[in-house]
Amino acid sequence: MSTQGKTDSDDTSFPASSPHRPLYFVQSPSGDSHDGGKTSLSLHSTPAPSPMGSPPHSNSSLGRHSSSTRFSGSGKTSTHGGHQRKGEKSWKEFDKIEEEGLLEYEGARRRHSRRCYIIAFVIGFFLLFSLFSLILLCVSKTHKPTITMESIRFQQFVIQAGIDSSGVATDMVSVNTIVKFKFRNTATFFGLHVTSTPLHLSFSKLNVATGVMQKFYQPRNSHKSIKVVVRGTNIPLYGGGGSLGINPNGTLTGAVPLTLSFTVRSRGNVLGRLVRPKFYMRMNCAVAMDFGNPKKKVSVPLKDSCTCRR
Repeated sequence: MSTQGKTDSDDTSFPASSPHRPLYFVQSPSGDSHDGGKTSLSLHSTPAPSPMGSPPHSNSSLGRHSSSTRFSGSGKTSTHGGHQRKGEKSWKEFDKIEEEGLLEYEGARRRHSRRCYIIAFVIGFFLLFSLFSLILLCVSKTHKPTITMESIRFQQFVIQAGIDSSGVATDMVSVNTIVKFKFRNTATFFGLHVTSTPLHLSFSKLNVATGVMQKFYQPRNSHKSIKVVVRGTNIPLYGGGGSLGINPNGTLTGAVPLTLSFTVRSRGNVLGRLVRPKFYMRMNCAVAMDFGNPKKKVSVPLKDSCTCRR
């Protein structure tokens, strides 16, 4: 009996050197969601040491578990924070791109509006300038220059027999005259550049004398007296002189009907080369020349014998 009890006591007794088994509590989180806030506590104890005296592994495993839990928790936290920062960065980049797009659209719209304003300004300026130029042209057209024919002075008019350049015998005429007229610029705000076609003195549709007027500039609201020498030497008549009464000495016995014709052209520069009014005056004068004395110089007035066509 004693031996059995000793053996049982020996078997169930703990060595003096072995430490007491620690106790710890584990709180289950499952009760938070299912038990209405109640917590369940479970009591655990570390396993007894092996007879061989090997050290307990519960503490080390618990330490590893807790450390792994801490590491895993910290890893999850850091991963969650990294994703959050990455998301915030993506949103910031998206906002930046969107803002740049809006700024670019606004800049393009402003450039388009500015271009439209410039085009509208150019078109409006062109229309206004054209209207202003048209008004100036119409106003300047009302200031027409005038020509007053004064006289033609015959210094020589001789008909005699002769031979033309081809050797044909015919009557030849030599004429020397001076034509006087007055040109007036009636415009009050621009001058005129005046030219003329050659002055032709004709008999029976034959040109017997020609003269050229020198071009000139006539200031505004002013006039000028002009003299042009119209002459011809040994001009063949080719039978045209048969109707003339000619004395044996070559003088004329009656009046000779002549025609003086020329065109005066004038141009004004109102607005540079943009507004340039032009005026044309076609003069046609009927001249009846009568020589009483072949050596006498005859002056024929032209004031009432000329017509002007514009």
